[in-house]
Amino acid sequence: MKPILIVITAVALLGIAGCTVINYPNQQTQTQQSQLQTRQVQQREYDTNDVKLVMKAVLNTLQDDGFIVKNAVVDLGLLSASKEIALNSSTASNPASGVSDDFWAALFRDAVFGTRRRNSQPSTGTQQQQRVQNVKQIEATVNVSDFGKQTRVRASFQARILDTQGNIMETYPIDDAKFYQEFFTKISKGVFLEKQKF
Repeated sequence: MKPILIVITAVALLGIAGCTVINYPNQQTQTQQSQLQTRQVQQREYDTNDVKLVMKAVLNTLQDDGFIVKNAVVDLGLLSASKEIALNSSTASNPASGVSDDFWAALFRDAVFGTRRRNSQPSTGTQQQQRVQNVKQIEATVNVSDFGKQTRVRASFQARILDTQGNIMETYPIDDAKFYQEFFTKISKGVFLEKQKF
């Protein structure tokens, strides 16, 4: 009788342990908070309802920073642009254009030397020795839309590191708040200049 009591007690304890409720944090709430934080960093409102004027300021800002505009859809307020930066120290700035890439070099220094690795593609030992980081490619997507008496601008940037053969070695979104703050400051100056018709 005692062995049956022990078995029943063991089964009961296992049943109770199996019904234990574990309280996991709500992942959806955490994701929404990070999306909200991302949007707060990536968007700004400007005190004008002239969407075309702001779009022109964004276009000029991207071009001033060395981006090549690939697509512009005025009706949707969409701009997409890209920029390539050679990772050789001898091409850190372009004296012909007067645009210094020191800002971009500082931004990507951690990424290039491994402290910001994201989405890296694995490679074998022999391939890793032959693959050398050659080019940083930055892609920008900007959405300009009216927002009551203001104009809202949302920008997102993504970086890619390419090897000497043009293969992608690493891809990650740029999520540095200081980077976006400086970008939106440049747009503010561009909006001012556009209002002054310079």
